[in-house]
Amino acid sequence: MDDPRARAGFGTRAIAAASTPPEVRQAATSVPIYQAAAFAAEDSEELADILAHRTPGFAYARIENPTADALGRAYAEIAGGEAGFAFGSGMGAIHAALVSLCSAGDRVVATRAVYGSTRALLTGILARLGVETVFVDPTDLDAVRAALVPRTRVLYLETISNPTLVVGDLPALSALAHAAGATVVVDNTFASPWVCRPLELGADLVVESATKWLGGHSDVVAGVVAGSAAAIAAVRSVATDTGGIVAPFSAFLVLRGIQTLHVRMAAHAERALRLARLLEGRPEVIRVGYPGLPSHPQAEVAARILHTGGGMLTAELASRAQAAAFIDALTIPPRTASLGSVHTLAVHPPSHTHRQYDAEGLARAGIPEGLVRISVGLEDPADLERDLLAALAAGTAA
Repeated sequence: MDDPRARAGFGTRAIAAASTPPEVRQAATSVPIYQAAAFAAEDSEELADILAHRTPGFAYARIENPTADALGRAYAEIAGGEAGFAFGSGMGAIHAALVSLCSAGDRVVATRAVYGSTRALLTGILARLGVETVFVDPTDLDAVRAALVPRTRVLYLETISNPTLVVGDLPALSALAHAAGATVVVDNTFASPWVCRPLELGADLVVESATKWLGGHSDVVAGVVAGSAAAIAAVRSVATDTGGIVAPFSAFLVLRGIQTLHVRMAAHAERALRLARLLEGRPEVIRVGYPGLPSHPQAEVAARILHTGGGMLTAELASRAQAAAFIDALTIPPRTASLGSVHTLAVHPPSHTHRQYDAEGLARAGIPEGLVRISVGLEDPADLERDLLAALAAGTAA
């Protein structure tokens, strides 16, 4: 039979040859990077069914991509959810989760010391769309109960609050929300699924910045959501029309990071506890925050719902000036506003991660002016100890 490709011009044959995937009979030992904007269906009917989610498959990468889909499924598995979905950033995941639940006239009750960009999303963008947010102390169950009025749609929590490291009683808080008819959304970024799985403690949706512990190497920006199949279908619908899906290579990097999450988090937690104990005994430090210390205000809750204290700690110094001098004197951490990396990272929340808060807002959220937030990396512990002690001396001299 005559092969029409034999009569085709050079350009036609070149395009077809260079875009035909190889046949691979053996299973790959890592998820391939599907760097494609579109996927071909067998016929017009199948394409329509895939686009309408009537049949499984891929059509257009803004809607779904195989590598991104693999990340969503992997996150659901380690988070304890029925399904998961991956985004281009943690804020993209938080935005889609909230928008999938809230409409004009709804109320969100949120933890008072919430991440700065999350607060801006709630009080700025969602407020302009008619969604009200009230902030509460998650350790005050009576205050939370009072805030959960009938039109409350979401109780928004952080497993370990950013940056105050408050640990809310997720089972008790979830029970309060469900009794009021509200959905519980928990940002688990500070913890990671190795430290805590909020879905197993009553939460309905869990979100994380995969940029942090999941990726783990400061080389990718991504976000993830997990929950029931129905809840994730609603989140996916938001993503389809707002375009926040993760890039295939970014999804690949997070998948690679997840494979070593348990090993890295154990080492992060061991170093963090060691440094927290060191700092707690220093006269230059007013207060140390670490969920693994007996002195932590929610030590009992932390011991009950967290696997370890995690990799985050805080040190409260006497002033902004001392905090800045301390950070500037550190020689190991780079000057960058992130966390969850192999690198130790130190920031001043009032100036950096929570710059959206004014002085009154910082006070209401319980964020001291001299607070330093430290994400403990994987450097040699003795080197970190020497660096912190030398920086403390420089900070108190400021």
